[in-house]
Amino acid sequence: MYRRAIAPSVLAASLLLVIPASAASSVPGAPGIGDPYYPASGNGGYDVSHYDLRLKYEPKTDLLEGTATLLTTAEQDLSRFNLDFGLDVSEVRVGGVKAKFARSGTQELEITPASPLRRGKQTAVVVKYAGKPSQFKVDGWSAWHRTPDGGVAAQEPDSAIWWFPSNDHPLDKATFDVSVSVPDGTQAISNGVLQSQSSRLGWTRFNWRSNKPQATYLATLAIGKFDITTDTTANGLPIVNAYSKDLGDNAGAARASIERTGEVTEWLEGVFGPYPFNALGGYVPNVTSGYALETQTRPFYSPRQFANGANVSVVVHELAHQWYGDSVSVDGWKDIWVNEGFARYAQWLWSEKEGEGTAQELADWAWSTRPAEDPFWQVKPGDPGPDNQFHIAVYDRGAIALQALRNEVGDEKFFQILKGWPAERAYGNAKVGDFVRYAEKISGKPLAELFETWLYTAGKPAAPSPKSPAATARSLSAPTQQVEPRSWKKIAGTNTVHDHGGQVHDGHGH
Repeated sequence: MYRRAIAPSVLAASLLLVIPASAASSVPGAPGIGDPYYPASGNGGYDVSHYDLRLKYEPKTDLLEGTATLLTTAEQDLSRFNLDFGLDVSEVRVGGVKAKFARSGTQELEITPASPLRRGKQTAVVVKYAGKPSQFKVDGWSAWHRTPDGGVAAQEPDSAIWWFPSNDHPLDKATFDVSVSVPDGTQAISNGVLQSQSSRLGWTRFNWRSNKPQATYLATLAIGKFDITTDTTANGLPIVNAYSKDLGDNAGAARASIERTGEVTEWLEGVFGPYPFNALGGYVPNVTSGYALETQTRPFYSPRQFANGANVSVVVHELAHQWYGDSVSVDGWKDIWVNEGFARYAQWLWSEKEGEGTAQELADWAWSTRPAEDPFWQVKPGDPGPDNQFHIAVYDRGAIALQALRNEVGDEKFFQILKGWPAERAYGNAKVGDFVRYAEKISGKPLAELFETWLYTAGKPAAPSPKSPAATARSLSAPTQQVEPRSWKKIAGTNTVHDHGGQVHDGHGH
């Protein structure tokens, strides 16, 4: 993010003499939260606890009108603070009083309240805005999908700036109310539970609530004409799935996969512990992209994920993220392994359950099919760099690291770790090092060297070998004897899960 540098002057210095001491001690909030991968992401000086978004969207013109109310708490005495946003703003109020605002950089909304904000005080910030999200670009790139009947916001590492003002970084999570008015016959899908729906004068309003802390990039909005199915889990949680009415030949496979969301979630609870949110489901809009995304409680799936038939493996991947990535989110984007390594390993465990190849066999195959000179082994999953944030090594080498951990500590401790971590860190943030220390605490073993080898050292490590006789029996004794696990191609078919079209944002590929 960007901030103008203003040179001090004698006049400015003299003015301090007539400014109250409380105002003089106030300083602007930082224009970035401090993430080295994405310096423009997030802001400093305040925390958002809740977003209330009241929106109106016209699919024919792509015009989005909104009033966003942010409940913020100043973490320092603030003379000015930034929000991340790209659409046109008409008015800003802070504590009910009109505030000055200006643009800087590509996505900075600089807000100067009428009087400084005191540290520790909660204040409502209201932003009124309008614009066409598809026309806002960052370095020629957009996270907003236009569809034949509407639009969709779903992208990583950010999509919020295309549809609501925010502190756009996973470190500042908040609860959400999203209220959207659309023409009758069109639906609006978002996160959490549909609280109410009403129609008036040709417009229908949908009110969604996500009542657990949620990162801004995990907030989603999908507007279009959908077939919607509803159900409840055995525990009584609502399941809402939505399918564009024009998915063509992919429609059947999409439904055959996503309608198993409840079943997959029930199985994942046995692996990762109780489901952490108030709703679940998924949606498939008519977009041309190929990726999927773990938008909280309601993952986004591109139709192309189902081009070869049912794809339950991608559903497993995105639902695993509800624990690893959504409830426990990255502290910084370099910690992406605590999301992706575990979601890929969940796919391996699903394969194990389905009898299509054990996690050990998949680890052996992933290891043996890539020679030492393959660039794959040069990527360090524990800190891959912004250009390799979604490199396949973060997924596959990251999952092999977990198999190496399983072999080292044994199944009992390993699965205790997989369940305990999202419980201990629920609704928070974590670094890779935090997981390493937790695994050491639960296992009672020193594991720093193991993780250093698999996550932070370039080059191909020795194969992760099982220790127990039972585990050895699962593993094939030599690479020349290995047979491709039945699930391998199915899982590899989801390698585009976060291949966001090769687009570039802030100079980095996704």
